Amino acid sequence: MKGFHVTTLSGVFAALWLGALSAPAAAQAGKATTSLTLRGAGSTFASLLYKKWIDAYRSVSTQVLITYDPVGSGEGIARFIAEDVDFAGSDLLMSEAEIARVRRGVVMVPATAGMIALAYNLPGVSTEIRLPRDVYPDIFAGIIKRWDDARIAAANPGVTLPHLDISRVARLDASGTTAVFTEHLATIKQGWRDLGLGVGKLIQWPAGTMLASGSEAVAACIKLSEGAIGYVEYGYPKRLGLASAALQNKAGKFVSPTANSGQQALAAATTPALNELAASVIDPATPDAYPIVSYSWIAINRKYPEPGKGAMLREFVDWGLSHGQGEGVGLGYVPLATGVIALGKQALGAAGL
Repeated sequence: MKGFHVTTLSGVFAALWLGALSAPAAAQAGKATTSLTLRGAGSTFASLLYKKWIDAYRSVSTQVLITYDPVGSGEGIARFIAEDVDFAGSDLLMSEAEIARVRRGVVMVPATAGMIALAYNLPGVSTEIRLPRDVYPDIFAGIIKRWDDARIAAANPGVTLPHLDISRVARLDASGTTAVFTEHLATIKQGWRDLGLGVGKLIQWPAGTMLASGSEAVAACIKLSEGAIGYVEYGYPKRLGLASAALQNKAGKFVSPTANSGQQALAAATTPALNELAASVIDPATPDAYPIVSYSWIAINRKYPEPGKGAMLREFVDWGLSHGQGEGVGLGYVPLATGVIALGKQALGAAGL
């Protein structure tokens, strides 16, 4: 499976995984009169949680039909700017240039947080692989090419690593997960950009990298490809039973993605401003912190032309902040801290003015 694009398979993986988000919504529409429809699109990183929120919110309000299309942060923001959807999920704050294109104004609210796991498929190896912070950037830069490389072996004494090519798996679509991951790599590896490797939603990966659209397709591609490693929100490999590497953090400790290590990473953030949240966790220094974490956001308009739509959308997002944080724990997400939830509610209060 090396060296191909799985764009054709991505839709199949998404349909099998998420179960066609519109189907439950359509069933609900047949049970009760729906007076309002809210359409969203964007982040696949947070899509498992948003599906659960939407399902759970039906018991709170039967008068609203909510749909969400997991197409990636880049496409979600593009649809939001074009007014094709009412809200967008994004793993990045919108840029000033993007905000300037939104006619009705925009407010971004932190919805959840998660860990970017390095999931891998290494036949014959049952022990969790440890990857030093000077090693995993070189894997994705194409510098380290085989699993039994001396630098990987040195970090994993006693583990018999196969003489197998490393097959990188990355996102084909414009992805907030890619932007967060590459920003982290550029932070911990001096010279990342000098190698011709970029930072952003869409970059040029080294030759031979397998590319897939959406988190679910990346995870499925890893599962199908021996020797593969890729970056994806932790909930996806968790559901597929894929192994995830323990990564060396800023304090020098090897840490696995767990609920506790994710919370430790967020605990390092002490910023009072929403626009500083992402930077505060790009490489957390807390000893037990998992090193690659990200907030995920919901973008909404300040004003909506349809009566009641803005109020209903704010109610849904507020419900997610107040009651939906625990919904994501079993899926691999990290609940927001109380202070961050308060910042999100303040941002919601700025909408509709």
